[in-house]
Amino acid sequence: MKKNLFLIAAIALMTIHSCQDSDEIASENPQKLEVHDRTVNVTTHDGKPFSTGKNNSSNGKFVSGAGGGVMMQGFYWDVPAGGTWWNTVTGKVTDWSNVGISAVWLPPASKAQNGQYSMGYDPTDYYDFGNFNQNGSIETRFGSKTELEALIAKAHTENMQVYADIVINHNSGGQSQVNPFTGTSTWTDFSGVASGKFQRSYHDFYKNSYGNNDEGAFGGFPDLCHANPYVQNWLWEREDSVGKYYKNVMKFDGWRFDYVKGFGPWVVNTWNNNIGGFSVGELWDSNVNTLEWWANSANSSVFDFAAYYKMDEAFDNGNLNALNDDMMWKRNPYKAVTFVANHDTDVISNKMLAYAYILTHEGYPTIFYRDYEEWLNKERLNNLIWIHNNKATGNTSILYTDNDEYIARRNGYNGNPGLVVYINNSSNWQERWIQTNWTSQQIKDFTGHSSWYPTTQGDKWVKIQCAPHSYTVWSLN
Repeated sequence: MKKNLFLIAAIALMTIHSCQDSDEIASENPQKLEVHDRTVNVTTHDGKPFSTGKNNSSNGKFVSGAGGGVMMQGFYWDVPAGGTWWNTVTGKVTDWSNVGISAVWLPPASKAQNGQYSMGYDPTDYYDFGNFNQNGSIETRFGSKTELEALIAKAHTENMQVYADIVINHNSGGQSQVNPFTGTSTWTDFSGVASGKFQRSYHDFYKNSYGNNDEGAFGGFPDLCHANPYVQNWLWEREDSVGKYYKNVMKFDGWRFDYVKGFGPWVVNTWNNNIGGFSVGELWDSNVNTLEWWANSANSSVFDFAAYYKMDEAFDNGNLNALNDDMMWKRNPYKAVTFVANHDTDVISNKMLAYAYILTHEGYPTIFYRDYEEWLNKERLNNLIWIHNNKATGNTSILYTDNDEYIARRNGYNGNPGLVVYINNSSNWQERWIQTNWTSQQIKDFTGHSSWYPTTQGDKWVKIQCAPHSYTVWSLN
């Protein structure tokens, strides 16, 4: 959630940013333990890759590889207005699929209070995808319902999943009505939504007959009351509920839940039980205990903000020992979605090292649109995506760390040999002897940054190298 507070008033809202809560920031741990010449097994599961529940292709297109899938965040804050964005993304999904991206996360797709200017995080009518004349426009900022349907169909043709950004903490764009629970007039009259579906009134927002508040409110917006059976019915129970309409009519495959601090994890759990599909929550919190609690309670994946802040500490502040600290992907790699940047936060500057980290480690890595399409070296990212899909298998062992160097081993799974990743944030070439899982076999660096082709010894030890401010990824040649 962004820090700004927005007043619900008769004047048109400025464009609303996606929800964040800045109360939680990365905590500093003064004791950073280095790893020298010993193996620290940070995960000990059987090695299965991350799965979103769909991994088969009936059309010969891309199938998530041995290492699992990669998600693309298919937007950034303030993408061009004018109804062109769905078409822009449609034009890219074939290329994304061809390089190994298996899913795309789209911005909130329904009509919001600011109409054609809104990024969608101030939702008014969940069933208006740019097909009703409402809030000053027919199309959303991103385009029409027809264009959205074409995008989803194209992604499915490429065997890519499509995830909807779901904003169900708050609403915006209602009309004023006298509210007996507050003794004032509130902007909670949604009886006139153009779709005619999920009409709401003050009964459906806090405070009301169900209480004064829930876990969190955002920016003064009417706070949706999930305890109300009417709200539950429209969100996930009815055959034409929001969730079932998005899945069965619009054909979305999964959900990114916005600002899950604003309501109990039971909401996402119940949605998932009724609707199905992949889900991930935006729980903006660096405390891994909180992330794990929420993921388990919600029966959902969660964005790994613990890893995000530790990567910033490691790569931007010269302390790769921070990567020894606890993260969600270490607690439960099957519920951890890792990322380097998103539309709300972009603090890591040494991004290629961060992408080398998340694309060689466990969890479900996410690539930010602008990093891929505009800011970073696309070919290097494509190489890392290939490495992730083909080599990043098995559980993880950390082999060496100091302030400038980090070496970890993926131990392989189901016949796939895994890899060793070497990240060097120093200003000089570095070399290290490390122990692999391979006896007397030639290995190579699959990034092309090193020209070495060393052979492991009988005891599985081998010397590898890494260029300054770079990374290498080693596996069987």
